[in-house]
Amino acid sequence: MTDPKIPADPVGALMPHTISEPIKGSGVGPLAGKTFVVKDQYHIAGRKISNGSPDYFAKSEVNETTSPSVQKLLDAGADIVGIAVCDEFYYSLTGANAHYGTPVNARAPGRMPGGSSSGSAAAVAAEMCDFSLGSDTGGSVRVPGSFCGLYGIRPSHGRVDLSNAHGMAVSFDTAGWFANDAGLFRDIGPVLLDSATTPGTPDRMLVIADAFERTDPMVGDAISTVIGAAAGVLPEAEPVQIAGDDTLEIWWDAFRVLQGGQVAQSNLPWVQEHNPDLGPGIRERFAMAAAITPDETTAAAKVRERVLARVLSLATPGTILCLPTAPVIAPKTDAPAEDLEFFRANTMALTCIAGHTGLPQITIPAAQVEGCPAGLSFIGWPGGDEALLDLAVAMQPFCVR
Repeated sequence: MTDPKIPADPVGALMPHTISEPIKGSGVGPLAGKTFVVKDQYHIAGRKISNGSPDYFAKSEVNETTSPSVQKLLDAGADIVGIAVCDEFYYSLTGANAHYGTPVNARAPGRMPGGSSSGSAAAVAAEMCDFSLGSDTGGSVRVPGSFCGLYGIRPSHGRVDLSNAHGMAVSFDTAGWFANDAGLFRDIGPVLLDSATTPGTPDRMLVIADAFERTDPMVGDAISTVIGAAAGVLPEAEPVQIAGDDTLEIWWDAFRVLQGGQVAQSNLPWVQEHNPDLGPGIRERFAMAAAITPDETTAAAKVRERVLARVLSLATPGTILCLPTAPVIAPKTDAPAEDLEFFRANTMALTCIAGHTGLPQITIPAAQVEGCPAGLSFIGWPGGDEALLDLAVAMQPFCVR
């Protein structure tokens, strides 16, 4: 087996403090011979993390232990070949970082890679490694997966160990991974997922109509074409208004408040104490988190209760929910701020469904729109991660890159 090498980085996917030599895994196991990069929030013994902030990196301490999830990948035979750029404190979906730069989206040049797991996605899209480890709180694997034309997963909440990884919003935080190949994407599952699986075979598919209503028509049409082409693999499509008596706007606003309230407990105290140089948009989101009131949190929690009751009544074993991963293709890197806020709100209206409920969701590289990737997503039932990974493999013949 050839010794791994640190890859060239033509897309700016890796941190300036990335490793100079590969961190070798066991060399044996299901991932032997594979290479991966790690989002700069997972602890690696003997190294510091940045959370996408050079000020945090300067003040952080060297970690004494390695994240269990990183260690599991090493033990399964894979080798680390880089530490990946991420959005500052994970508080964005664009992939832009005012300090470390915006990783280049090799599959949509001139457009955002998506975030916050931007470098993790960009490295796989540029084929710098076989797979990568990211995280997903509000869409941070799913959105870059869609924009960069990758397989990506937000697992069931709690099924992948996040200890010794810096957090953002504890009731929403998950790990996640990217790959170009559906088979490898599936092979990573048994390495990282715990035993709390709920087996099942998808035999019912609910197509989320209100998600398609918030989606650019060209993206929606391209995704619908793929769904139709895969009729022999997918169950018959049944439309559903997922928000019921609510709206996805109400669901997204509740997610924003609850996430911000948890950020106020996790990262805001450090920001207030150290006053770091925060990039555009990040500063404003921390200010929003600081201003959230108890009444707002109480009201948002009641919305989340309604979301859980509604979605879990539908996402029973054997049922998958189908929707576009993101409502648009990747925005251009020079898109004005008001366009990016529009993108963020509409995207979060889609990603908050799995976020609120803790359900697993995969994105697959289903289509091309104006030469850019567009992802198709499936949300499963609690513990249905393995069924979704199998579905990704079954759908690979219908996907484009």
